Amino acid sequence: MSNAQADNAAMVSADGVPLKVSLARALRRQKIRALFLIAPLLIFVLISFIAPIADMLFRSVENTIVPDTLPKTVVALQEWDPATGEVPGESVFAALHADLLVAADEKTHTRVGQRLNYETPGISSLFRKSGRRVERMDPGNYKEQFIKIDKDWGNMAVWETIKRLSGDYTSSYFLSAVDAKWSHDGIEFVPENEQIYQTLFVRTLVLSVAITFTCVLLGYPIAFLLSNLPMRTSNMLLILVLLPFWTSLLVRTSSWIVLLQQQGVINDLLVAIGLVDDQNRLELMYNQFGTIVAMTHILLPFMILPLYSVMKTISPSYVRAAKSLGANDWTAFWKVYFPNSIPGIGAGAILVFILSIGYYITPELVGGTTGTFISNRIAYHISSSLNWGLAAALGVILLALILVFYWLYDKFVGIDNVALG
Repeated sequence: MSNAQADNAAMVSADGVPLKVSLARALRRQKIRALFLIAPLLIFVLISFIAPIADMLFRSVENTIVPDTLPKTVVALQEWDPATGEVPGESVFAALHADLLVAADEKTHTRVGQRLNYETPGISSLFRKSGRRVERMDPGNYKEQFIKIDKDWGNMAVWETIKRLSGDYTSSYFLSAVDAKWSHDGIEFVPENEQIYQTLFVRTLVLSVAITFTCVLLGYPIAFLLSNLPMRTSNMLLILVLLPFWTSLLVRTSSWIVLLQQQGVINDLLVAIGLVDDQNRLELMYNQFGTIVAMTHILLPFMILPLYSVMKTISPSYVRAAKSLGANDWTAFWKVYFPNSIPGIGAGAILVFILSIGYYITPELVGGTTGTFISNRIAYHISSSLNWGLAAALGVILLALILVFYWLYDKFVGIDNVALG
């Protein structure tokens, strides 16, 4: 027997089990124990984060209400060709009558009318009116009776909308989210003066970048000062940086309304010192400027803290060594100190940009008509218009834009250059 075979035969645990098997069992038990420890957090993330995103993705394409409420009409419409230029025949209207009888009894005809109304305005009232009278219809000749109830039943656009949305899934929400719609010639964009969402997406990205850039300009010197002061002094000043977190977001935003409005503190001060005429007060509020100022104030701590934590790890000896080799203050800072602080800039910029692109409370209060974000429109569709499908499509596009920007940042800057200290 060789020495290696003898060693393997001798390597057993106290209970006689080979050491390799015993180690594998111990490792497996350790992994199971770790899994049980993180299971609550994993379940929480799945319920509070993954599940809402999956539901949002589904709602952006889900369209089961039309085939579920009008099943016979959907089947009958499969044989109708809109290219004929004529509304469907008697068989389709008979199927519609049968479906509306059931829908009116279950009170679901208004829901399908509301869904179709998102695509073609006026269909909601058409279904409500027909649902009230469908039980009083005489057997046969349903086409004439429906058109007698409302002449819009003879409108090609109504039937084209019903046929187009007769599937379980639809792309109409995403088309609406980019100011487009279906037409006889395919997909077309609405006129430029009627576009809403493209303008809001561009404005959201531009203002978010501006807010991030402003936070870098203001946060960098503050973090630099904090990191180079004595520990006791820097800790006291750091409390002032964290102080806004202890104040309600609504209170902070409302304070900017008091400061920036035309009859506010800043305009009163400018008028008092003669820089601005009382009849020509500056419009600092309810526009993009007000949004940038208020959101910069709110998000500035998210830039300062990562910068401070990274700058605190930069040894002062680096700058001293550069100066000892002949570099002046500016060269030592730009060539030595600044490159070492870039991970903090990256971390702060990502935090501020992602937070700002999804903000809606502050732009809603101080943005007016020109300073609101796409998130304000998403909130409107969720809480007011109840068009959850369009809100979900807007949210999916916004999420995709964030992922694209994250990919671009990783490609050109490198996510490895991001650090929190």
